[in-house]
Amino acid sequence: MTRRLLVAAVLAGVCGVLVISLQTSKPGWWERFWYPLKYEQIVRGHARNYHLDPDLLAAVIYQESKFRAAARSASGAVGLMQLLPSTAEGIAVHTGGTQFRVSDLYDPEINVRYGAWYLRHLIDKYGDERTALAAYNAGQDNVDRWRAEGSGIRFAETRAYVTRVEEVKAIYRRAYGTDLQR
Repeated sequence: MTRRLLVAAVLAGVCGVLVISLQTSKPGWWERFWYPLKYEQIVRGHARNYHLDPDLLAAVIYQESKFRAAARSASGAVGLMQLLPSTAEGIAVHTGGTQFRVSDLYDPEINVRYGAWYLRHLIDKYGDERTALAAYNAGQDNVDRWRAEGSGIRFAETRAYVTRVEEVKAIYRRAYGTDLQR
């Protein structure tokens, strides 16, 4: 019995060291396992169409929905990029849509198209990625108020969101290399 416990303890230790080693070294396959890239063609196409860094677009999708097209938040945000129906309806009007249905937001193609348009709009409006991400998370009204007050990002959750998206963007760049840049 003691020998079995010793063997089990050694194996557990070896596995622990292996996992810690993988987390520290983060080989590409390890990061691709933890940070999957679904809908690659859609992400790449809309990033190109809206002049966005595809790693940024993938990072926002990952952070918002973990690439789950059927995701829905408690606040009513829908789909891969977690768009509020009211925001998506405005985007549909701005992009020439004639008819909008909330159910459209479960379609990855439409959701990423609207989300990419919105992200580009925010980057153009604010002139930098961090502020655009803050507005994507907290809303333009909050960011406009913070900027008018000269106070920076006031919500801890939004600061964490911006930092996390930037971290995930770097992970996607390392994990997928030029795959998203094609």
